Amino acid sequence: MTNLFDFINLPKKGEELFEEVFSNEHMKIEKILSNELNNGKWYNQDDDELVLLIRGNATIEYEDTKKDLIAGDFEYIKSKTKHRVLKTSDDALWLAIHIKEEMFTCTQTF
Repeated sequence: MTNLFDFINLPKKGEELFEEVFSNEHMKIEKILSNELNNGKWYNQDDDELVLLIRGNATIEYEDTKKDLIAGDFEYIKSKTKHRVLKTSDDALWLAIHIKEEMFTCTQTF
């Protein structure tokens, strides 16, 4: 796939579809299509994540707060931050960049 808007399959209502766009030892980039997701799965990931909502709207829930997103909004989620997608529109399209912690480790001394 070379186009962000092309999907081989479409998710059923209440589900999400994940497709990897790129990965190496430092990061993974995936596009996600959400179809009226409600009360998504809780995550507590080892990697930092930057999500960009390309189309639609969504709400991300943290343990103590919620963040509403519209197309064009992005959210940085630090590793070990418990979160979930609380709800989305039927056409929510995301780009998620998972960043490995070791990518930020400096091995040079000055």
